[in-house]
Order: sequence, then C-alpha cells, then structure tokens
Amino acid sequence: MNPESNLTNQVVIESIKGVITDNNHKYPNSTAILAPGRQILTYKNLSKFTQKIAFQLRSLGINRNERVAVALPNGAEMAVSFLAISSCATCAPLNPNYREAEYDFYLTDLNAKALIVQSGVAQAAKKVAISKNIPVIELKPDISASAGIFSLGDIATDSDLEIDWAQSDDIALVLHTSGTTSRPKIVPLTQKNLLTSANNIRTTLNLQYSDRCLNVMPLFHIHGLMGVLLSSMTAGASVVCTPGFYAPQFYNWIKECQPTWYSAVPTMHQGILARAEANRHIIANNPLRLIRSSSAPLPPQIIKELETTFNAPVIEAYGMTEASHQMASNPLPPQTRKPGSVGIAAGLELAIMDEGGNILPKETVGEVVIKGANVTLGYENNPEANAKSFTKGWFRTGDLGSLDTEGYLYLKGRIKEIINRGGEKISPREVDEVLLDHPAVEQVVTFAAPHTLLGEDVAAAIVLKANQSATELELKEFTATKLADYKVPRVILFLEEIPKGATGKRQRIGLANKLGLTATNPDVARAEYVAGRTGIEADLASIWAAVLDIERIGIHDNFFQLGGDSILAAQIVNRVRENMGVELSFLIFFQQPTLASMAIKITEAQAQNLESDSVEKMLAELETLSDAEAEILSEKI
Repeated sequence: MNPESNLTNQVVIESIKGVITDNNHKYPNSTAILAPGRQILTYKNLSKFTQKIAFQLRSLGINRNERVAVALPNGAEMAVSFLAISSCATCAPLNPNYREAEYDFYLTDLNAKALIVQSGVAQAAKKVAISKNIPVIELKPDISASAGIFSLGDIATDSDLEIDWAQSDDIALVLHTSGTTSRPKIVPLTQKNLLTSANNIRTTLNLQYSDRCLNVMPLFHIHGLMGVLLSSMTAGASVVCTPGFYAPQFYNWIKECQPTWYSAVPTMHQGILARAEANRHIIANNPLRLIRSSSAPLPPQIIKELETTFNAPVIEAYGMTEASHQMASNPLPPQTRKPGSVGIAAGLELAIMDEGGNILPKETVGEVVIKGANVTLGYENNPEANAKSFTKGWFRTGDLGSLDTEGYLYLKGRIKEIINRGGEKISPREVDEVLLDHPAVEQVVTFAAPHTLLGEDVAAAIVLKANQSATELELKEFTATKLADYKVPRVILFLEEIPKGATGKRQRIGLANKLGLTATNPDVARAEYVAGRTGIEADLASIWAAVLDIERIGIHDNFFQLGGDSILAAQIVNRVRENMGVELSFLIFFQQPTLASMAIKITEAQAQNLESDSVEKMLAELETLSDAEAEILSEKI
C-alpha cells in the first residue's frame, strides 16, 4: 500500500485497539510517538506494548468498563497510557497538579479501580488513593527505550490471560466538566464516540500518514487527547509529545521534530507569536501545513497575525467534552474560512434552538445544539442535568450563536457568560475583539462584575504589549467610539498575566471573584452626600435626579454607579442642551462621570460660549465704525 495515499475514505474503526492494530498492519515501522531527545516509538512496538499493559491490568483484575485513574505529567508516557488503558478498560485522566481536596472529590466520584502515578509526581493523589484503599500503581519511564515506554511497578505480565479488548459501545474515557458554576459532572465517552470524533477531525484536516503534530496541549484534556493524539492515530500519522506548553522551547521543538502542524488554545498562540520575530529562521526552514485552534474563541486579529507569520492557514474549530471534542470547524483551503466563525458542522448535525425547543432559522441567535455519534449519551448518575441538557434528541451546548446562510457558525459566548447589565445583554467576546484592535493591547478578557443596582456590569482584564502603555480612560474612550455605551467596560484592570484554567483557557465565569471584585459594586461606595455649591451644580443635580429618578443627588455621585446607561445619558444631554445651552459629548460620561466634574466641563463650555459671543459682538460693532474710528480704536489697543 502506498503510505502517502489519501486516508480520508478509509473504513472507520470504532475501537482504539482496532486503530492501533490496523496501523501495525499497514505501517509497522512508521513512527507513532516521539518526544524531544527520545527514540521513536513505532506502530509495531506501540501494538506490542499495548498488549503488555492489557495483560498487566487484567492480572490486577481490571476489566472492560472499569476505571483506571491516571495522574501523570504531560509527555509520551501519558499518551501511551491513555492508548493502552482505553484499549482494554476505561481511562480517567486527572490533572497532576490538583490539590488533595480535589483528588479526594474526583477519586471518590470516579469509583476508580486503580490509580497510576509517576514517582515524585501527584503525591497528593497517591495519598488520597491510599486513604481510600484504591490500589496505587507507580509508573517508571524507561528513558533508554522508545518514547512512551514504561514499567508499572512489579506487576507480572501473564501472557496466558485472554484479553477481551474493549468494544464499540464500551466506555473508553471519562472526564469531568469544569464545574465553574456547579458540581462537576462525569462525562462518559464510548469507543465509538471517540473514534467518530477522531475521524471527523482527520477528515477536516485531511491528515495523512506523513503528518506530524507537535502536541503542547495537556493530555488530561479532551483537546489534546482527541484534537491531536487520537485524530493522528486514525491517519497513521505521528505525534510529538512535549512536557506541555512552554513558549521559550516551542521553536526548538519545531526545529528538532519538524512537525507539519500543531493545535493550541488562543493564549498559547499568543505566546508563540510573541517570540516569532526572534525565530524567523526556524519558521522559514520548518514550514507548517496548518495551524489549528480550539477550546476558546480565537480573535480575528490573532488569526491574521498567525497566518502572516507562519504562511499557513489557521483552522479554528469548536469543541467540547460532551461531543468528544470537535463539533464544527473551518475547512482547509481552497474552501472558505471565515475569521470570527468557528466554521461548519464537522461530521454531526448542528442547529440553533430557542428556549422552547424549536429549531430557529438561519441568522437567528439562539442556543447551539448538536446530535451525532460522537455525542455522549448523557452525564453519569445525573438525571437532572440530562433533562436540562437534552431536548428532542438534541444536546444543548450552553453556547449562544447563529448560523449564516452558508451554514457557518458564529458564537456569541456561553449563555452563562453573557453579561446582563440591567437587562442589556452583552457578549464579552464582542468587547474583547474591539479592545484587541487597540495597538497597546496584547490580551483581554471581558467579564461580568457585580453591581448593586444593575446586577452586573462590564469589566475587562488587560495585558499590555511590551513597551506599550495605555490608561483606563484611553481604553474606555477607544471602546466608546466602536460600541454602544452600555457595552463599554466600567472597570478595567491592568495585569501582568490573566488567570487561566489548567488547560490554558481563560475563564470568564468567576473572574471577578479571582481578581478581587467581590464587593456588591465594582465602583467605590456611593460618596457622602454633598449638595450643589454653585448654580450649575444645583441645576445639573436637578436634571440627574429627574432623569435617574433619584430624589437626592450629591456632587460626588457617579452617573454609572447610580444606574446610568446610554438611554439615560441621552436624556441628560438633551436637558443640558435645552436648559444650559451646552452640547455635551457622550464621552463626557466616561471622562467626567461624577456630577462635580461634569459641572466643571459645563462651566468651561459656557465660558467659551460667552467669550465667543463677546468676540462676535465686538466684530459686529467694528463693522459699524467708520474707517477713521476703527483706526483710532486699533491704535488704543
């Protein structure tokens, strides 16, 4: 068989063991797994090693659909562990950096039959497992052997045991949802779920035998396991297993391992771009066929910069754990890629649904729903969550979006992330993209901050580019020229780094609390009442009181803190024009949001008006003078 032939139309195999066996038959001496500084692992040796691990697990009494928890560092051993365990049992990867309390929850919730840890890593997991009488298996990497080869303690390999390999409907993988706003839920994924998704990704990217992916994603996460590892395995391709994303080493890995593509989340892409200029020669000498992005929205500005830098198409995809990762993706050239869109449905059905369960027409915003062979059949032991998540056979993703006339999906954000500012609904992603257009802004996350009167208000965490500066007022004014008033952030925080979750994703939900915006109002508490000291302050206070429907307004009160919005601001502008003869700009509500500072601007404007009127009056009088009188007046001046 020609190894370079297109694999797109190959028969879909619905078990992980089947994929490994098939590749062993087709490409036994081809590279499956490699790691920086290590020998390659061929498909032939991967197949042999998978058999060995299966024998060892069976000798421990671990059978199909029984769970083996794995808390390993990123790398080739983690990749091979997943492939071997899920071939004959159920793999339950856990973040090796969890705390003891987290392991206590997850190991209890999983009902794990064993825990695999690497010596010196995830000691908290080992401690918890021992306290719960869960057998602990210590993995020891064999650095002198091929990448991914290891030993499992003193477990004997009984080759006389008959291995009943996992079948299509067996559970291959269990993961927990993030649990940002509620108790984490267990997502069981079958062999068929995983292989359907992996083949969908392979087809989308046209992965070939000759492709090699540089993996920088954590392998306890669905993106790394499916978007990189298993999708590559279905194509007979190879995967470079790094210790995890580390921007200073990224280009060295590119040079050493010569991948044809990589997949990452937006924060990683930005870290890669930040070091691109110093590594132009490596980029030029090691061209990529494509760059993939998933797990969080990639701003169009970053897409453009990546494509310019690497001279390769950026393929943005849309995925989630419950769909075994990929749901939609932008296609490869020459098909149309649309920046700002996460592409078209990729191997499943995708639609937009309203709250009542009705499918909505194109270009209508609603909840994204999916159905297909890669979608989980439901959360484990959670009938309440399943009842909320499944409607008429469709799985509700919790994302807001719309489909254009060509079927391209545009996301508006998580339903739970949408900011509800006194009834005004704001998509954080929309604000992100505007702020990223500012030349000084490198990273931004817009999120909801608590507000006493409005419920929620708009806040943004900003990381500035190196050697660039910007003030809070400057960024507010910049945003105000591009967005409606109510979408402009009222709170802007400048950070060295934006907090991220374990997988590198920025998390909007709960960010206000993480950043210390825990008061009921993100602004300062309402100032002590001070009555108007001048006629202008008193008149302006009367206007504010009438418009805001607040009985008593002090000169230090803040327009937005009192519940001001774009409609109320327009009313104040109109009344100031009528009663005071001054035309206010809407920007004044960001520049001078307190009554006292606004009154100063009005006073200055009135003075300028008076001065202008005096000059015009004098010029008019000069026109009535004779030439002689004008000459005498000029000499006196």
